[in-house]
Amino acid sequence: MFTRRKMFLVMVLVIASLALLSCAKSTDAADGAAPAEKVEKIVWKSSGHGPATDPSQIFHDKCCAAITEASGGRLEVKAFVGGSVVPAYKELDAINEGVLQMGYTCPMYNLDKWPAAGLISSRPGGLPGEALRTWFNYGGGADLMNKMMGDYNVMTFPGALSPLPAEVFFHSKVKLESLEDLKGLKARCMGDGGEILKRMGAATVIIPGGEVYEAMQRGTIDAFEYSTIATNWKMHFNEVAPYMYLSPARAPSDPQVFFVNTEAFNALPADLQEIVKVEIDKWTQAQHEYLVFESAKAINEFKKAGVEVFKAPVEIEEALAAEAAAFYEEKSKSEDPIFAEIYNSMKDYGVAYALSN
Repeated sequence: MFTRRKMFLVMVLVIASLALLSCAKSTDAADGAAPAEKVEKIVWKSSGHGPATDPSQIFHDKCCAAITEASGGRLEVKAFVGGSVVPAYKELDAINEGVLQMGYTCPMYNLDKWPAAGLISSRPGGLPGEALRTWFNYGGGADLMNKMMGDYNVMTFPGALSPLPAEVFFHSKVKLESLEDLKGLKARCMGDGGEILKRMGAATVIIPGGEVYEAMQRGTIDAFEYSTIATNWKMHFNEVAPYMYLSPARAPSDPQVFFVNTEAFNALPADLQEIVKVEIDKWTQAQHEYLVFESAKAINEFKKAGVEVFKAPVEIEEALAAEAAAFYEEKSKSEDPIFAEIYNSMKDYGVAYALSN
């Protein structure tokens, strides 16, 4: 009897559960409720331009992770080190082709496509860091860069440029005491600065940043520029160059810019577009502030490591400034109109900035 009663109770409970479930389904149908839609996850690939130890690569990776987190995982941005997806300095080509959806690189690495790219880069006579970022964000710089790139499937926006402090003028195996010492100097120097120094007699070459250390070890080059004092300390350049020369004359800032694939960005919902912009703005500014602080400390680290630190000779600075002015005036007349438009915009803002500071 006990067993029959127990079975009866179980059957009653089962019938009651089924009845409740049926009522719930009927209520949902009556209310017109639809099952929750599954949010589709978007995956982007993004690459820096330098080796893993370069702070620009580190902050690039932090930015990618921050976008992923801020979006709640709806937009996952996978970070890749420079050269791991496409050859270093070819990031914009990969973004244009959709191999990458985002990248963080220096504009001057694209002089083969746009001669004006060197203007918004590490260039002699350029704007110092704070002025460069404010021009880019508020003075139409981002819009001018997009205009320069034309129908290329790549874009940028205000907040995407990290100006960075002035670059080290040169790390060198030989002393640079006069203008004559530049003649025949085998030096890694990128962008317009390299062209201008070549006009001054230096034997400049283009070498990816990740290969500079070995090039100095092998004797392929005698000197090089790369980035800020702090960045170069983390790259262990004290081990290959006994002399370090400082001056803002060659590169008063070392700008790097986030670029995105235009179609991929425009396909994002508005809230994800805003997250991308906000996080990029945050991390580009953070990298600049970090390197300003760390560069002040890194000078002493180089000295403690036995590197002799000098200011670049005034004779070289003055000759470089004069050659740069002539170079850009010539290019403004010979290149497409966008070159002069960017050059004059930066020059006019530079004059106003100098008066106000």
